[in-house]
Amino acid sequence: DGFGNYVVTRGYFNSTDSKDIPFIQSYYYNKLEIVRFDSSVGRYVGYSELGVKNKEAWNSGPEVVQMRNEKERHCANHVGNQYRSAVTKS
Repeated sequence: DGFGNYVVTRGYFNSTDSKDIPFIQSYYYNKLEIVRFDSSVGRYVGYSELGVKNKEAWNSGPEVVQMRNEKERHCANHVGNQYRSAVTKS
């Protein structure tokens, strides 16, 4: 009996080169994705009426620059550890 609002952050480690690792942060409301930042696109993309309004504001503000830097913080710093872990398990 309420509304669920949550954020999912992920990076797909398919290479040891940080340029090849997509960083995605999705914002959900009531189990529906409303807006997403995708480092491959380099900006926010809206998937609902609310998401489109948010992405317009976020793409014109400092949020988009901050998210571009988050890729380096989340993915580039961990690519070596993730790659070594995957190689040892395979």
